[in-house]
Amino acid sequence: MRILIISIIAALVILSANTTQAQNKYDYLISIHTDFGDMKLLLFDDTPIHKANFLKLAQSGQYDSTVFHRVIKNFMIQGGFIKHQDQVAWDSLSYKERTLPNEIMDRHKHVHGALAAARIEDPEKRSDISQFYIVQNHKGSHFLDNKYTVFGQLIIGFEVLDKIVNQKLNGASPIKPTYMKVKVDKVKRKDIIKFYGSVYKK
Repeated sequence: MRILIISIIAALVILSANTTQAQNKYDYLISIHTDFGDMKLLLFDDTPIHKANFLKLAQSGQYDSTVFHRVIKNFMIQGGFIKHQDQVAWDSLSYKERTLPNEIMDRHKHVHGALAAARIEDPEKRSDISQFYIVQNHKGSHFLDNKYTVFGQLIIGFEVLDKIVNQKLNGASPIKPTYMKVKVDKVKRKDIIKFYGSVYKK
């Protein structure tokens, strides 16, 4: 009995240590500032190519002053088109050099607030290297599941998402350009949970 109790205590100590270690791990909190307010998102660890690419573009300021150029109510907002300084050099790159391999996973659905990579029609379902969209439909846009790479999730700013789609539009284009500024903060996961609730999937 004594050995059993000691084993249980040891297991609890290890579990507690692992939990504390996990909570002390850092994550990247993405803030997208617009005239309508701020949206905050988390990027998924199991889509590492898309996560690293988005962080690189955001941290280098390349998303700043780009716009949400395609806005469709009860569907999504799309933005992140980056103009290239040397367009001729960019156009000379191969298709694979200008895109990302898909990281489509069945567990990541097009739920309300899902962050996903835009793409053109392509049998390999490769992603555009910079353009992304955020699902605004409150019921999700599940007809896109397993067709596009979902690589993050909105956690704060759903009302901002609604404001962006409810502005005056010319077709699917905002009459007044909706500019964004993207900020990346490295934050402990326990602090994200503290301020934003239990946002991590088990």
